[in-house]
Amino acid sequence: ADSGIPSHPFPHQGGKRHPMTMSTNDEFECAIVGGGPAGLSAALVLGRARRRTILLDGEKPRNRVTKHSHGYLTRDGVTPAEFRELAHEELRKYPTLEYRHDIVVSVRKDGNRFRLSAKSGRGFSARKIILATGLAETLPGIPGLASYYGKSLFSCPYCDGYEMRDRPLAVLSDDPYKAAHMAQTLSQWSRDLLVCTNGHGLSPELQSFLRDNDIPYQESAILSLEGEEGDLQAIRFADGTETARTGGIVIADWAQAANLHLELGCKLTEAGGIETDEACRTSVEGVFAAGDAAIVAPAQLIVAAAEGSRAAIGVNSDLTHESFHPPIPHFSK
Repeated sequence: ADSGIPSHPFPHQGGKRHPMTMSTNDEFECAIVGGGPAGLSAALVLGRARRRTILLDGEKPRNRVTKHSHGYLTRDGVTPAEFRELAHEELRKYPTLEYRHDIVVSVRKDGNRFRLSAKSGRGFSARKIILATGLAETLPGIPGLASYYGKSLFSCPYCDGYEMRDRPLAVLSDDPYKAAHMAQTLSQWSRDLLVCTNGHGLSPELQSFLRDNDIPYQESAILSLEGEEGDLQAIRFADGTETARTGGIVIADWAQAANLHLELGCKLTEAGGIETDEACRTSVEGVFAAGDAAIVAPAQLIVAAAEGSRAAIGVNSDLTHESFHPPIPHFSK
């Protein structure tokens, strides 16, 4: 069945297709699930290692709500769309890579391979899998928040704090402790801060901490955010007060964006990330995880891309090791 979801290979540079670009039997050495910075970086390394690799992506990146991404050396300020376009352009040089705009809905282990089923009805097989599925966020229940998120309210001070420097900012959270901790971090970019806990009371210890550091707080529930076209101007509270603010940080709740790790039986860390070793191997043999899905924080492009590279090196190392009979023995110092 054809769902209408488009797909294409990464054609060989110059527009010519290499015989290995399209797999006739949908069998690969590695399947990468998720086409964000981690998945794209993993594809680059595996393409350069000449591994038959498929990248499957639903093309709904979490950072699509923001105008610019920061902190990525040589690409500071790039738009999310431009970043993806540049990455795809680079990947087209490698003939063993294939790309499909498709969503993996289930995966199971079958002997020494994995069977992946996609929303389009297509099936794929791979010896190794990299889960680069990212995280999903649940924003605090503040009316109108989504209209400002990614425009003047953000989730990461390291990503967007510099552009908000020395402005009147707010920290919005349903968790008083996380709000106070974020205020401490955000103070490097602005000392004009207001901690907003949206109806949740601060403990006496947290109140004392904020007062001692000249950081005002507002425990009243937030009635509305005021502004135009995503640019915050003020916050209205249930107690009848209104405070001028032009930006800030929102503390969201995070969870795995996909449930494939549950189907496979991968363990999670206390922070909710997929547990991995130094080579990004999960607790399930043959399954690797990279990017936000594994590390959770810090959620930065450059960190996710680095983790994708590390996972790909782990995949290639294991595939190479398994191809030797017997494999090279492990030497001890």
